[in-house]
Amino acid sequence: MLGYNRRVLLCVTASHKTASFELLERLSRTPDDVAPTIVGMAPCVQGAVVLATCNRFEAYVEMDEPVTAAGAIGVEAVIEAVESATGIPAADLDGAYAVHSGRRVAEHLFSVASGLESVVSGEGEIAGQVRRALKSARKDGTTSPELERLFQRASQAQRKVKNVTALGRAGRSLVRLALELADSRIADWSAERVLLVGTGAYAAVTLATLRERGAVDISVYSPSGRAEIFATKHDIRPVPAEEYARTAAHSTLLITCTTATEPVLGPEHLQLPVGLAAAGCPVVATSGTTGVPSRLVVDLGMPRNVDPAVAALEGVALLDLETIRLHAPLEELQATDAARSVVREAAETFHVVGARQSVTPSVVAFRSHIFELLEREIDRARARGDEDGKVEQALRHLSGVLLHTPTVRAHELAAAGRADEFAAALSTLYGIAPAADAVEDAATA
Repeated sequence: MLGYNRRVLLCVTASHKTASFELLERLSRTPDDVAPTIVGMAPCVQGAVVLATCNRFEAYVEMDEPVTAAGAIGVEAVIEAVESATGIPAADLDGAYAVHSGRRVAEHLFSVASGLESVVSGEGEIAGQVRRALKSARKDGTTSPELERLFQRASQAQRKVKNVTALGRAGRSLVRLALELADSRIADWSAERVLLVGTGAYAAVTLATLRERGAVDISVYSPSGRAEIFATKHDIRPVPAEEYARTAAHSTLLITCTTATEPVLGPEHLQLPVGLAAAGCPVVATSGTTGVPSRLVVDLGMPRNVDPAVAALEGVALLDLETIRLHAPLEELQATDAARSVVREAAETFHVVGARQSVTPSVVAFRSHIFELLEREIDRARARGDEDGKVEQALRHLSGVLLHTPTVRAHELAAAGRADEFAAALSTLYGIAPAADAVEDAATA
């Protein structure tokens, strides 16, 4: 059908609800070229946005295909792109992901952006990650009009959930939860010697949360060399590369939150030289005759920033995302229910607006066709002497009556996801179709 395209949204998601921690860790190493790779997999793929966080990997795809074909083609494109970009065999992904299509895509993304699908319900970091995913897709040129609209409305839905429900107040961030778990091991936060490894968004949140708890002795190390800038901005001590191991060995609380793909903290950084305890490193009583340093390592990185072998060191406790996930609190039921109502309403509005836009070019083409016939008949009436304009008035009234029911029916069909039926009827009955530029304008509205 000339100028008419059926656009379908699709989401392939692997999260802490469907995939193992180990697989999510591998997916978190997803290169930046996954979205471009997805777009290049099939001509019917119109756009792709990839959201990769410590607890989920999601690909949102717009397809120019009938619904029945879009699901299979879209999923295959995503799986092949992931395998191509990361080296993870498709077989390893079997059973570890879910697929949403059509109306379910908006509700799912709006829920994700609002923190409803997070390990800690209502956590705030995910909203920024959703915005950055769209920004990255724009930079790579992989967005599409409908994906732009989807992600922009997701941010709006998230803000409404935050403003009108108690979810944001009830929900706790991963950083906050990790430090709450650390409370059982820390008697006096002001006495802790804290080393923060990383200078990104999580590092800033972590620093603010540490200060809320009373920590004052805080230094920062950056594997990428940005410690000086971060330290100056936040009034803490920078740690140069040559002093990293020594500082780590003297620290009692180490928190890592970098985007490094390999561990940045290992046993070699934490093994204390003989006599270090006597030099001032805190000790705790043990069942033996000697004391050993009591140190807590919190790994917020994905992939892991800390070599798991550090947990085997005497006096060292390791708290990583997998452990944090096991201790995530139960959802605040009332706040969650209210938030989900907001999300469902926003998703329904997204669908209705999109449906109306999808049928608008067909309605415009139909009305233009009728008005063209009307003007011809009015010209004929005038040529025959319609001096008082009564024939013209009657014709205009009749055209309005004729247009009303089909227009209403078009919007009803669109709301039900059947806009293509109206377009097909126009083609069959009148031999008309919306202009290609009208369809494009509707898609970008």
